[in-house]
Amino acid sequence: MDTTISALRGRRVWDSRGRPTVEVDVHLANGAMGRGVAPAGASRGSREAIDLRDGGDAFGGYGVGRALDNIGRLIAPLLVGRDASDQVGIDRAMIEADGTPQKARLGGNATIATSLAVLDAAAAAAELPLWRYLAISASGAESPSLPLPQIQIFGGGAHAGRRIDIQDLMVIPVGASCFADAAQMVAEVYIAAGRLMAARGHLSGVADEGGYWPSFASNDEALSTLVAAIAEAGFTPGREVAIALDIAASEFGRGGRYRMTLDDRDLDTQQMIDVVIGWLRAYPIVSIEDPLAEDDAEGWIELMRAVDGLERPVQVVGDDLLVTNARLVGAAAERGQCSAVLIKPNQAGTITETKAALDEARRHGMGTIVSARSGETEDVAIAHLAVGWNAGQLKVGSFARSERMAKWNEVLRIEEAMQGEARFSGAAALFSRTGP
Repeated sequence: MDTTISALRGRRVWDSRGRPTVEVDVHLANGAMGRGVAPAGASRGSREAIDLRDGGDAFGGYGVGRALDNIGRLIAPLLVGRDASDQVGIDRAMIEADGTPQKARLGGNATIATSLAVLDAAAAAAELPLWRYLAISASGAESPSLPLPQIQIFGGGAHAGRRIDIQDLMVIPVGASCFADAAQMVAEVYIAAGRLMAARGHLSGVADEGGYWPSFASNDEALSTLVAAIAEAGFTPGREVAIALDIAASEFGRGGRYRMTLDDRDLDTQQMIDVVIGWLRAYPIVSIEDPLAEDDAEGWIELMRAVDGLERPVQVVGDDLLVTNARLVGAAAERGQCSAVLIKPNQAGTITETKAALDEARRHGMGTIVSARSGETEDVAIAHLAVGWNAGQLKVGSFARSERMAKWNEVLRIEEAMQGEARFSGAAALFSRTGP
């Protein structure tokens, strides 16, 4: 079977914000074809791969003409004639051709769309669904499992006009027995939350990732409303459905100082830690992401010590701190800064680098959460990555909007296709691994 790349084409498509993004088609000599699309984040770590944008007036400066030009002029000639099954070699060729730490020359949006398209084409050539192809390719890995979802109910931070400081207030169906059960439980909580907010006059619309755009008076009111929604849906908070937060503290913190606008408070690192620990004690929260800013290195260590002193375990997730970078993941593990890693392919810029970050986290006994971005498309590749790589957890936004539901629905299809082989990660994915 000839899996040589015969053609590679890029095009401009549109993401969930109505902004341009990059899509790539890869055609193989045997007739197989693969496609990849680059998502985009609003809350971005300073060290992640750079989306190459055009600037200027058109599309608010978000045009992708330069990235598409690089695909046609530089990437296609580099990759046509190469074997699509050599993902590592293809990604390495793009990394070397770019030659910058953050894909600033070719554009991370160009390289990740291409990398995903090559992977998809190789799976198509093997006549395998992407999750199965990934599981077979990951020699020595555990058998694939369905991920435990983290699903946004309320949006905030950069995803909702900074209406509240916390960026994502999510639920995790820790009492679910399978993925289909997990989806049904979250659907009930989402509906109940909408009813509660409408009755209280707190509903202002829908945020970037499909969660409710809130009108709360404080961050604590948002948290207490989420607990009430879980109970209203008929579940026991913490036992059947728990809470996860993406605080995204880099958005409002720098240099050890934090400005919590909704609560009208200016905090230093220790005070911010005290706020977070107070939330963990008061509410059934089992996972916190980016509780401190990416530049607050010592603060992360202190926060981890405080979390370790709690009566129940809590997963501490690094996103902006780690930007899906294997070197940063390893350093954070050695320093004891967090116990889990968010895995976002476009932060790394290639599938090979994404997998390296996930493998490094596993090597240190850390949890892994494959994640979408706030600017998404109908592409469902990350659902397959989460299953095929046995990541354990998946975060794609809320339980609304088609670019989100496409991913959740794809996991349901995968679960059905796996039949008797299906294994649900469940709540064990949160704490089965031990932190540093």
